[in-house]
Amino acid sequence: MGKKNFRGKNRRGGGGGRGGGQSGGSFRDYPVVPKENEKLQRFYDTLLQLPEEENTAYWDALKRELPNSFRFCGSKGHALNVKRLLKDRYIPEIIKIEHQDGSPVAPPLAVPWYPDELAWWMTTPKNVIRKFPPFAAFQKFLVSETCVGNISRQEVVSMIPPLLMDLRPGMTVLDMCAAPGSKAAQLLELIHVGEEARVRKTLRAFAQEDGLDLGVETQDEIDVDLEADPTDAGRATGLLIANDSDYKRGHMLVHQLKRLSSANLIVTNHDATQFPSIKLPSDPNSTKAKYLKFDRILADVPCSGDGTVRKNANLWKDWQPGSALGLHTTQIRILVRALQLLKVGGRVVFSTCSMNPVENEAVVVSAIERCGGPDNVEIVDCSNKLVALKRYPGMKSWKIMDKSAKIWNSWKEVEDFANENSEGVPPGRVVETMFPRLEGSDCADLPLERCMRVYPHMQDTGAFFITVLQKKTDFRARNENDRKPTPAKANGVEAPSVEKATEETTEETTEEAIEKPETETADKVEAETAPVVADTKAEDVAMTDESTNGNKRPLDEEETEEQPAKKVKTDAEPTSAEPASAEPATATPVAQPKQDGGKPRRNGIVEEPFKYLSPSHPIIMNIKEFYHLSTRFPDDRYMVRNEMGEPAKAIYYTSALLRDILKENEGRGIKFIHGGVKMYMKQDAPSAEVCRWRIQSEGMPILQGYVGEPRVIHLRNKETFHKLLIEMFPRISGNEWERFDEIGERVRDIGMGCCVLRVEPDGTDPDFNERMALPLWKSIHSLNLMLPKEDRAAMLLRIFNDTSPLINISLHKQKNQEKTVEDNSTEGADVAVEADGVKETEEKAETKTEEKVEGKVEEIAAENA
Repeated sequence: MGKKNFRGKNRRGGGGGRGGGQSGGSFRDYPVVPKENEKLQRFYDTLLQLPEEENTAYWDALKRELPNSFRFCGSKGHALNVKRLLKDRYIPEIIKIEHQDGSPVAPPLAVPWYPDELAWWMTTPKNVIRKFPPFAAFQKFLVSETCVGNISRQEVVSMIPPLLMDLRPGMTVLDMCAAPGSKAAQLLELIHVGEEARVRKTLRAFAQEDGLDLGVETQDEIDVDLEADPTDAGRATGLLIANDSDYKRGHMLVHQLKRLSSANLIVTNHDATQFPSIKLPSDPNSTKAKYLKFDRILADVPCSGDGTVRKNANLWKDWQPGSALGLHTTQIRILVRALQLLKVGGRVVFSTCSMNPVENEAVVVSAIERCGGPDNVEIVDCSNKLVALKRYPGMKSWKIMDKSAKIWNSWKEVEDFANENSEGVPPGRVVETMFPRLEGSDCADLPLERCMRVYPHMQDTGAFFITVLQKKTDFRARNENDRKPTPAKANGVEAPSVEKATEETTEETTEEAIEKPETETADKVEAETAPVVADTKAEDVAMTDESTNGNKRPLDEEETEEQPAKKVKTDAEPTSAEPASAEPATATPVAQPKQDGGKPRRNGIVEEPFKYLSPSHPIIMNIKEFYHLSTRFPDDRYMVRNEMGEPAKAIYYTSALLRDILKENEGRGIKFIHGGVKMYMKQDAPSAEVCRWRIQSEGMPILQGYVGEPRVIHLRNKETFHKLLIEMFPRISGNEWERFDEIGERVRDIGMGCCVLRVEPDGTDPDFNERMALPLWKSIHSLNLMLPKEDRAAMLLRIFNDTSPLINISLHKQKNQEKTVEDNSTEGADVAVEADGVKETEEKAETKTEEKVEGKVEEIAAENA
């Protein structure tokens, strides 16, 4: 979806955004929010103690609008190719532009610390972009590539945490608060680094034996390290679990991440403070249960978001110190849970978009303290990472502002005041863990200077806080209400924590117990310590910034209206730790029955189950035969999503680890929203000889190397590709196949149905040098690239610099015949259905696709032939 989805009728009005303006007016009609807040400025002036000149620069930067920023995403080779267009096609024209006074217009610039110049930003005002044609052309390119997922509109500081995770292929990763998914996309890209070249290099060793034509060996195949992820024929074996506590935002994650075509992705819907233990298949030689431990975890937690005032102007009037105070405990719980789920030697990256130490250093200290101190958890020194990124060290001492805006220097000061004035009750939601530790305590001397603070005036960004933690040994986390450390071991054996009600306690082992979050009794936790988690509005899911996860970041104003401050869950609301309903899944998500006096249960949606297909299933056998699939492609990883476990509309493919997780945890109350890649879609076919399961474009990158030559068409001519892109349903009947040059005879002779179009440039044209595999449907009378219009348009612009509208010959024929053709002749019906098919894309509902429409065309044509 494009930026248009956040304009016009789909924009939400009301509180929190620009929706409170005059009816019928544009955003320019709305009053400007005064960029001042006495409490905010007084607190940070007292806290930061910046030199006068730097302090002025700090507040000046906060009051300026953020530069627009974006990141080239996808596989590294593809991202570099798209970036090259920016540098070679658009910037040379932009730098020629001058203002009326003769000064040059500032072009987009690469972010200096982002690897391979894959992140860019610009400060050009919108009126300049609209005024000058070279900028307008660049803007069109930017929107086009964003629409198809090749560019991510993302604030530059939010790109930092994934780069500090030291993530490598083969690792298991958890993103605890992932929506809308920009950081998760970075993590997924890192899991798949080098995969395409590894697979091709592995396939090449058997190409002659399997009858595959892989073309000339590419440089990336020559350079790739097969040992980087060696256990699955070059395929990525790592895993990303992207989690969010809000169900609707979880589906936003699916939308954002499915563009990366990853079979190594799971999306879950859990409260991060209570993220469940995930069971793995047990060792056949052991009776002990086995649970997933992660190599890397990102805890980009909900926060007050005061580092985002440059893009969320409402924070100037809405900021209150109580926002940070209310989230402090939740942030600790999330970080402690992350450390519990981590492997020994693994890393957690903790981050917020707040400048308040209550949400930053105080959380880090408290979490380390609860996990047994610095002997168990270490703050990693990242001073040698992203060296061009300017940063301040973390604070070792700080002050706290309570709800009444009174500033406190120490917990003792709070206690003394409470004893003298309030019968021992601390003021304004202030608690002891918010303050620096006293000398002599285990965590008093933590190297907090290793934390990173990024301030807006340093590099014209938003504000951000990042800390990297490494787990040094297993531990049992201390209960948050227990002020005395709990021994990690008793008689050499780790002691289990109290179990949560979400697990089957009758099957628990000591190891499982250790891996679950500790609590007090369930009733007491529900009544007294319910996590403070954000409720957020679900906006449209296109072009979303990393900034939409609760109050983590507000959306870029280019993408949607500003978001309201996060709603905090009250104690009366049930948490997402409740067990999933045992009610059978149905074809569509079903709301749970109301409970608690008629109050609907939060996140009460039942997802379709995941059911794996046997390799001997007749449909799988038919697919393998029709596409002449190599026996080297695993056939035990296909699944469907329905209670019956039979293919109905779509067949998915997953990695082996993802399969094991989904099968092993069925019925255990874990809320899986999405897993794997949609590999095949069902559609009508004109005859029994044509396979009814066509290859979905998402699954094509994974499968295409294993499809036999009888279902492959090789295309090397640039102009031939142009014809296939710009023409909808081009005709091949009669002698019209001759228009398609080197593939003409091939498309004439190949059997009907889906086939693989391998685009294999010779490398001599810099704009046409990227190999692709695309699904192509062969009909009796026509061809059709099975791509959405947005993808076609983006390829035309990227490869041919062509902004011409798509050509629908069949639609023109239909219009010419409307006055003379009044019967249901074969040609008329064929044309009419094709014309309707143009209006559909494969990104719409599974039952309404261009492929299904085209299948109807073939059925009609076959009946009337």
